[in-house]
Amino acid sequence: MAFGITRATLKEWKQTVKKGKIAFLTHYWIDERFPNCNTVTKVGCADLNLLIKWGEKYQLQPEWIHRDPQFPHFDLFGDIQLKILKEENQWEDIWRFELNKK
Repeated sequence: MAFGITRATLKEWKQTVKKGKIAFLTHYWIDERFPNCNTVTKVGCADLNLLIKWGEKYQLQPEWIHRDPQFPHFDLFGDIQLKILKEENQWEDIWRFELNKK
């Protein structure tokens, strides 16, 4: 279940993904499979080749892509989530979701 984002934020992420650009969407999230994680960052791009190339910078494997037909994306959690958000200058998400405090 996703929460902590607005419809406008989600709409903007979807539009950016559909345009074939790399887009970040961080939100609160609860999944019993990941009990120590309460946020996820979805890094999406409709251009799979561009998404794969982007992921290579961070040693993300192509098979880790959630191959949603409209919104393919990587799901980032925990330490790698924070590391990548810092490297990609996604400071608003880091501060908003207090990711530096974990």
